Amino acid sequence: MLEHGGRLRRAAQHYGIPLPDWLDLSTGIAPWVYPLPQIDTRHWQRLPEDDDGLVEAACAAYGAPHVLPLPGSQAAIQALPTLFTPQPIAVLAPSYAEHAHQWQRAGHTLAPFSDAAGLAQRMASCNIVVMVQPNNPTGWHLGRDALRQVAAELAGRDGLLVVDEAFIDADPALSLAPFSASRGLLVLRSLGKFYGLAGARVGFACGEPILLARLREAIGPWPVNGPARWVATAALRDATWQRNNGQRLRQASQRLAMLLRAHGLTPDGGTPLFQWLRHPQAQAIHAALARRGVLTRCYADPASLRFGLPGASPFVSEPCSGDAANADARAWQRLADALAQLRDAHLC
Repeated sequence: MLEHGGRLRRAAQHYGIPLPDWLDLSTGIAPWVYPLPQIDTRHWQRLPEDDDGLVEAACAAYGAPHVLPLPGSQAAIQALPTLFTPQPIAVLAPSYAEHAHQWQRAGHTLAPFSDAAGLAQRMASCNIVVMVQPNNPTGWHLGRDALRQVAAELAGRDGLLVVDEAFIDADPALSLAPFSASRGLLVLRSLGKFYGLAGARVGFACGEPILLARLREAIGPWPVNGPARWVATAALRDATWQRNNGQRLRQASQRLAMLLRAHGLTPDGGTPLFQWLRHPQAQAIHAALARRGVLTRCYADPASLRFGLPGASPFVSEPCSGDAANADARAWQRLADALAQLRDAHLC
């Protein structure tokens, strides 16, 4: 099984720092959680039902004609490769490693690419293209019009463009979900990052009905539990909260980029949910920050770091909005102090 960010308990044990004392920037999850609605007891007592409003809420929120609820988009990432005979697959790299891992695990041959020129070259021999847009961890985005052209070309030869949009919610105008009913395109969406609800394990596949039906058969019945469906429906219907959260995420990400630059760490890319930078001392910086209770995501190839947005620790109760705002401010100051200490130690 691949390693992922968010292993905070393991870091706490390794560095001997209690969980409440950490600033976890490793996950790229929004530090502000959607305000959870009251969950009626019946959602715990009964099996989930398809006509509970979740599908309609997701279609409206994403502008997608057809959606399939998932227990996190990871379920589709694992199931989708098994629906196709082994063949060369063009996969964006570096990117979210589960895509390449699952296609290779299903017997496919990987043909990595890193930019538009590389994609054009790979399409000469690949009928399936897999991309994360904006990319995780680099933040690179090809552009919606260019991606639609890729999907159209692949559809003409019965191919498929898979676009994972886990980090796109703060920039909805970039999404391909409204065009996902067309042949040759499958779009994955996730509730975990933008809404701060990673623990709910809710995602969606947006695509043509025939492909969604095959995915549903592969994943099985009742993929999303009742309470999670209830919370997801409320979040997807709350357009006002979505607009406000998108704005504050974009502002926070710009602030993070400025803070990193001020300490000699200039980002090479990012999204409203994280900043990414290459650095030859990435591992040393990651370890030095961890010793100070600040957890980042470190990558070996290329040597780089991903910084999520600072926010209050989920392991510390904040009883009111004022205290939460103070906790956010303390998180930002803590990161600034840790970066200053690294700079004094000539690590950045």
